[in-house]
Amino acid sequence: LNPELVLNASRCFPGQIVIGIDARNGMVAIEGWTKTTQVKAVDLAKKFEDSGVAAINFTDIYRDGMQTGPNIEETKRLAEKISIPVFASGGVSTINDIKNLIPLKDFGVAGVIVGKALYSGGLNLKEAIKISKQKRL
Repeated sequence: LNPELVLNASRCFPGQIVIGIDARNGMVAIEGWTKTTQVKAVDLAKKFEDSGVAAINFTDIYRDGMQTGPNIEETKRLAEKISIPVFASGGVSTINDIKNLIPLKDFGVAGVIVGKALYSGGLNLKEAIKISKQKRL
């Protein structure tokens, strides 16, 4: 966790830095998810909000790679408390997961990052793109 490095980079390159916030139970996780800090994910996001950061990639680490569906509530909670776009990450496994994220665009969720579901075959990329374009996520 080195917020000063990110703050300096985002000031030097405004609108060009996307930061990742990995969280467990709403608290920032670091060092390859081996340690959970006492820093709330939303507080860290707010710290970067006015520094020129373009967006935040928010990962609920309990769900990442598990294909159990994204943490809709935590993602929404973070997105509605900041003014910069949030990308949902972790747990997406089906087209229904993407459909469930679409209503969050009204709260600041700008997109979704999909990993394991693509290479395991659980999610069809063409279908995901089609749904996202139709609903503008």
